[in-house]
Amino acid sequence: MHIVLVGILLGVAHLGQSALQRPDYDDTPTPEFLYPSWMADIPDTRPLSEVTMPGTHNTMALYGGTLAQCNSWSLDRQLRAGVRFLDVRVRHVEGNLTIHHGVSYQWAHFGDVLEDVAAFLKQYPTETVLMRLREELSETRDIYWAVVHYVQQYTHWDLLWHNQLMPTMGEARGKLIVLQDFFGPDLGMQYQSLEIADDWKVPSLQLENVDKKWKSIHNHLEKAAVGSRARMFLTFSSGSSFLAHPNALAKRINPRLYDYLSTHNGEKKRFGIITMDFPGAMLVKLIIDFN
Repeated sequence: MHIVLVGILLGVAHLGQSALQRPDYDDTPTPEFLYPSWMADIPDTRPLSEVTMPGTHNTMALYGGTLAQCNSWSLDRQLRAGVRFLDVRVRHVEGNLTIHHGVSYQWAHFGDVLEDVAAFLKQYPTETVLMRLREELSETRDIYWAVVHYVQQYTHWDLLWHNQLMPTMGEARGKLIVLQDFFGPDLGMQYQSLEIADDWKVPSLQLENVDKKWKSIHNHLEKAAVGSRARMFLTFSSGSSFLAHPNALAKRINPRLYDYLSTHNGEKKRFGIITMDFPGAMLVKLIIDFN
């Protein structure tokens, strides 16, 4: 595998007093290590639905305090750390697509996302990136042509996978696969074609609520391991509410996810896409190593 180590001292220099960098959870700006080209080892003939990959929930939600923030690594660092599924939310106003988490503006627009993904895939053409794209805050239900405009302005049309059919790893290399969660002609694959578990609303951090969330995650991962290899499975380990902020819940869920996956370490299991808030680099690598 292709691991790029990051200088530990550089990472430590960024740590605030309250920041944590654990194997399962990281709210520092710098991943413990990077894993930018791990897909190079996957055979070209393997369907993408059989690949187990790490993802981030609300990928660009880096600001807004504990209620809004879901990640601390920039998009570029997430990709270099090994993340291959992005969850991107855009607010649509008169053709402009800004990045939001609810009312919290994330100091970026959709063009920034496209430029970062395109630059990463140019440097690492063995990889592919999947991106769920949906409208947030605005309710125009009409972002298709704005998305097309941004693709044409900030990257190139051939960067996208223009097919609803599941690609092989060889076909997907160098491509951005839009998982389309909005109305309009097909730009890529339909998000709703995936087998999805996203029980995101966790009323509080009381043990019974955390247990219920974990049960949803566990059951869907077990289902993914034995489910149809032709279907892509997507499990969100993230969740939130006014009484359970994303970082606080991740500190409770990520260790359970890490322990569960560790019990299967060394096995070649298909768990599909596992999407997280504030994942640690070792948790990302643990997911990758199932391939």
